[in-house]
Order: sequence, then structure tokens, then C-alpha cells
Amino acid sequence: MPSRLTPTQQRLLDYLRSKIAADGRAPSLREAAADLHVSHAAVARTLKALASKGCVRREGRYGRTVHLLNRAREVAALQRGRDVPIVGRIAAGLPMYAQAQWDGSVTLDAGIFRAQNLFALRVRGDSMQAAGILDGDLVICEPRQYARNGEIVAALIRGEEATVKRFFLRTDHIELRPENPAHAPMRFGFGEVLVQGKVIGVLRVLPP
Repeated sequence: MPSRLTPTQQRLLDYLRSKIAADGRAPSLREAAADLHVSHAAVARTLKALASKGCVRREGRYGRTVHLLNRAREVAALQRGRDVPIVGRIAAGLPMYAQAQWDGSVTLDAGIFRAQNLFALRVRGDSMQAAGILDGDLVICEPRQYARNGEIVAALIRGEEATVKRFFLRTDHIELRPENPAHAPMRFGFGEVLVQGKVIGVLRVLPP
């Protein structure tokens, strides 16, 4: 637990939270000094005190980037967002994370989703509902061109159709298995399926 803050320290901390929430970035020391009607030195001094109490962290001695910290002294969720592209139209021969056609993006907590080049794929249909993946959900995928038996993957079928299924490598074929008894497992030759990523998370966008 951080030590009790002085009114001046609390004022600067509240200001930083407000600015980061509004602008998506921490203000510079000059901006903070102008907004709070104090000197640049006073802001630097107060910021140093907040850092010593575990409330903030600066990147480098003279770094302009300020991170708010939570009680575990990790970067607060407010500043941990990272944008991940949602795959739109698939181009055969390219990994999904290298696609040029995006259908927007989704912001994830970088403290949870740490892998590089993540991408999201929107699920259509109910074939994976028993795995908790419903129509309209976004599955978050880690780029991967291989899969272990039983893993849920995003795969490109015959260079045309992207699908999310459970992967199984058989002796003479690849099985993509749905998680819904109303849908039959699909069998493909080895050259017909290109694994693009492993599903590592699911986001459900609720209707407004």
C-alpha cells in the first residue's frame, strides 16, 4: 500500500488519471504545469514523490512517459490497452496477422494478452457453442502455423474460407471438429488446411 498522499500529490495524481482517460496518453510536464498553474519544477518534484510512493512510474530519468500503477505496482489497466486488428477479407497465402484487409480493431488488455502480432476473427454461426464461442464473438488468436491435437485454431480452408474449429491430425487427413452435435466433423487433405493461429481468448460484444 502506498503511503498517504499530500493534497498536492493527490491533485497531480487525479489530474494524470483524468488526462490519460480523456486523451489516451500522459501529459508532458509542461502541459501539467500549465493546466495546474504551477511551475515545471513543482510538477517534477511532485511526480518524483508519487513515484517513490509507488503511484506512478516514469520511463527513464528524463522520460516523458508516465505510467499509473495499481496496488500491485503494475501498470494500471487504464494504460494497458493495445489495439488488435480484426481480420476482414482473407487473402490466400498470407498469415492472418499480415493481411492488408482489416475490419476494424479491438482494444485488449496488454497485461493479459502479451503475445505479439495477435489478431481477432469474428465468428459466424453456432458450430463452436459448446466451447463457449457464440455467433458474433471475436476470438483472439496467437499467430501459429501448426497445431496440437485438440487445440482450437483459426484455419484457412482451401485458401478461401477462414474457420474456427478444434484441430486433429489423423494418419491420412486433417479433422476440423465443431463443438456442436448439430454439426458434423470436417475432413480435409493435408494440403487443404492452413493453420493461421491458436485461439487464446474470446470477446463477446453485447448489443447496444
